[in-house]
Amino acid sequence: MTLEEKIGQTSQRGTSSMGKGLSEELITKVRKGEIGSFLNVTDSQTINFLQKTAVEESPNGIPLIFARDVIHGFKTIFPIPLGQAATWNPDLIEKGSRIAAIEATASGIRWTFAPMLDIARDSRWGRIAESPGEDPFLASKFTEAYIKGFQGDLSSPTGMLACAKHFVGYGAAEGGRDYNIAIIHEQLLHNVYLKPFEAAVKSGVGSFMSSFNELNGVPATGNKYLLKTILRNTWGFDGLVVSDWNSVTEMIPHGFAADEKHAAMLSANAGLDMEMTSTAYEDHLKNLIESGVIAESQLDDMVRNILRVKLKMGLFEQPYTRFNHSIFYDEKHLVSAKQTAIESIVLLKNYNNLLPLDFKNQKIALIGPLADAPHEQLGTWVFDGESEHTQTLKMSLSEAYGKNLMFSKGLAFSRDSLTDKFDEALEIARKSDVIIFAGGEEAILSGEAHSRANIDLPGIQEELIHKLAKLGKPIVLIIMAGRPITISNIYNEADAILMAWHPGTMGGPALKDILNGETSPSGRLPVTWPKTSGQEPIYYNHKNTGRPASEESFVAIDDIPVGAWQSSLGNTSHYLDAGYQPMFPFGFGLTYSTFEYSEMTLNKASFSIMDSVLITFKLTNTGKAEATEVVQYYVQDITGSITRPVRELVGFSRVTLKAGESREVTYTLPVENLKFYNIDKEWVVEPGDFNIWVGPNCQEGLKSSFVVD
Repeated sequence: MTLEEKIGQTSQRGTSSMGKGLSEELITKVRKGEIGSFLNVTDSQTINFLQKTAVEESPNGIPLIFARDVIHGFKTIFPIPLGQAATWNPDLIEKGSRIAAIEATASGIRWTFAPMLDIARDSRWGRIAESPGEDPFLASKFTEAYIKGFQGDLSSPTGMLACAKHFVGYGAAEGGRDYNIAIIHEQLLHNVYLKPFEAAVKSGVGSFMSSFNELNGVPATGNKYLLKTILRNTWGFDGLVVSDWNSVTEMIPHGFAADEKHAAMLSANAGLDMEMTSTAYEDHLKNLIESGVIAESQLDDMVRNILRVKLKMGLFEQPYTRFNHSIFYDEKHLVSAKQTAIESIVLLKNYNNLLPLDFKNQKIALIGPLADAPHEQLGTWVFDGESEHTQTLKMSLSEAYGKNLMFSKGLAFSRDSLTDKFDEALEIARKSDVIIFAGGEEAILSGEAHSRANIDLPGIQEELIHKLAKLGKPIVLIIMAGRPITISNIYNEADAILMAWHPGTMGGPALKDILNGETSPSGRLPVTWPKTSGQEPIYYNHKNTGRPASEESFVAIDDIPVGAWQSSLGNTSHYLDAGYQPMFPFGFGLTYSTFEYSEMTLNKASFSIMDSVLITFKLTNTGKAEATEVVQYYVQDITGSITRPVRELVGFSRVTLKAGESREVTYTLPVENLKFYNIDKEWVVEPGDFNIWVGPNCQEGLKSSFVVD
């Protein structure tokens, strides 16, 4: 290969997500073998034309990879990734990503920029919608499922190259502001933020994407410690590393690169193989090599990484796509999307067991801007989703219970500030036995570049809910959003609350089956739910302070006497106005039944690092409905050479029991899984005392303890 051809393999070209058509200049570059990949080219004929040009007319016949952001579905849209995380069901995530791959590859897309593996501890951050949540153990389990589903047999026609992004620390953006800096000390980096990415390497992911953000002063795209020391040398990753959109040249406004030539040098030296959209490599690598600043052998390594992936994808043997658009919205795909939506829905409140509803004998007023909003229901990052295929809540309820259902949006869209539709909504509410209010965020209010400082319901949704509450009718609040929404102002006015995230194509039928009791909710929160955005960042696996807050020590703002003597009230770490607890803890979620945990035992009291802790307990469905309990296992390393979190998730089990049924449940925890990255940069399990819990969320459950010697 000539120098120009090798540099061409490092170039990813294309258009924006809405772009149409390609220039003759780009087609000429393909013919000369000077482009390695295309982004956002989705027209079937254009894809095969470009591939034919590359394979049959370029000097070396090297095929192209066609890439697209296929995040939570291609045509059949599944719940947003944060919603999928709420299923706590890796099997469903694997099925969903396999379906996305089958549909996308039928259009010629063989590379997806997913899964996003950023640990997110701040709901203000718009991209929390794409996140697997706040816990590294849970995220790692989902990572394995996503990659297995997307890639499948990577060399087959339906194999779609997965991309672990954004490497690394993007979810720790300061203040929850997108693209912002991240400051993460080394122990925290290894113990939390890197874990899902290491799981990706172990799962055989074919590509990584460097992040927009800087980490501890060094932008990720030019960060040799991340891309070489950790990713290549420590983990042994042999796939390709691509930049994020323009992240090479964005090192200039970061203040890390002086100009594009400098940015190209920094990225190449750091170990970045392919540049997305910007042209620093194309414009400057040749000069950097000819002047001796970068060795040509360095470029050779970059190209080998790219060609190795193309070989694994089978592109040299089978470069063309056999288009089969008939599989879009296949019945099996829709069934899977519906089941994932069902299991993603989290029941947050059910006062007096209002749910499930008796639709056949109750008059229902369905109100709210998200009740019949096909596009908004799909959520963020659905470039190829089609709203005409969305089945909304209003559609599903009307089809099943049309005679007893009345509908008014009340607000035209989630941010609407006009009250002109209030009277109509209030009129049907007066005639009803139960009010269902479907509100939340439009899809555009979460995702990339859509951070929010105030995460209440937008617009005047709260005002409408206040007016509806004055009618004295029971209210079911359904929230569709890309993040937890602060609902302190309306919590007491809603008798039941369901978090549906953005549930995708089949969200309507899924919600119908939950509301009418055909199935019991089983979703659990993958993130901590704040009372107010002022609590952010908030997460369950925090450290203790020297003065941890408790129910006894907490002092509420209204408990302080007027004219009180100036003192350190409570002497603990808390907010006077928001306390120290979230609205809902990590792992929380109700069902239409109740469960009792009892008789917890461990196989012994003391363990070596080679042992496993066997946890056994009795779980009983004490309610009147069959339901699934998501059993969660947490551990606390009480004393360490560096301080350890108050609790860490170490396992979970989904257990379905009929009403009145009991079952003995066991879980095996290898002691080796308790290791952490210490101050000496070593992975260790330190001898000492440990607490262990089994329960329904991170704040409840049975407790025991053991010793590692």
